[in-house]
Amino acid sequence: MTLYQQTTALLEVCEGCLTRFFTMREQAAVPDFFTDVKPFADEWQPQVNDWAQAATAWLADHPQKYMHAVQIESAKEGLNQVIVQSFYKETSKKRFTDTVFAARYTLNSLQKLLEVQ
Repeated sequence: MTLYQQTTALLEVCEGCLTRFFTMREQAAVPDFFTDVKPFADEWQPQVNDWAQAATAWLADHPQKYMHAVQIESAKEGLNQVIVQSFYKETSKKRFTDTVFAARYTLNSLQKLLEVQ
């Protein structure tokens, strides 16, 4: 999978997590950790980590004026949090949405840079 495809997949995960978060809040649902949360996290966290490594390597080869490795690392941490927190209604709405929007901004910015290259 190319870095562009990985970035697109993570953007879709962001949207899915945002939708799940609001659905869980509306339904006041309580997820089963081992049935719902853990399998989803086990599937996506390695992909997030792979994306971060690939994006950091790409930035090292293609230095950018407005995109830096620290942003990739921050997005990686945010995505890993969002993947788990999206299942829990107790998560702070503002903090969750801010984290999703920050990760989404980095992903969108990187995607635009990749389109130009």
